Amino acid sequence: MFIGEYTYLIDEKKRLAIPVKFRKGLGKRAVITRGIDNCLVIYPLPEWRKLAIKLESLPSSRADSRGFIRLMLAGAVDVELDKLGRILIPDYLKNYATLKKNVSILGLSNRIEIWDGEKWQEYKKKTEQDAGGIAERLKELGV
Repeated sequence: MFIGEYTYLIDEKKRLAIPVKFRKGLGKRAVITRGIDNCLVIYPLPEWRKLAIKLESLPSSRADSRGFIRLMLAGAVDVELDKLGRILIPDYLKNYATLKKNVSILGLSNRIEIWDGEKWQEYKKKTEQDAGGIAERLKELGV
């Protein structure tokens, strides 16, 4: 399980170190793709396979399904953690998430999100301000 929030730097070779606590859960290989809210998402291979099966079941006759499938699958790439626990982030993904040097790495149970550090702070502040409203809406869903 991935939990927690970490701040790391992308080096000049576009490599990002994965927090030590997350490395065992990822293994040596993982999949990184575009996420919602202009972040990136890293999935361990078993979780990626589960997601891919769900995406395959979406109706290709619906434009929103096709768009989401394309966003997730066409943007995905296999990454391998090097000996120091770093991954290489391709330019197109770095650009999608507008990642600069400082990034926030978030553990979200079965996946990891990577955010530009400034964007994450803005998003977090906005979400924290609406925590009560979010809790009320989630109550309607049984959470």
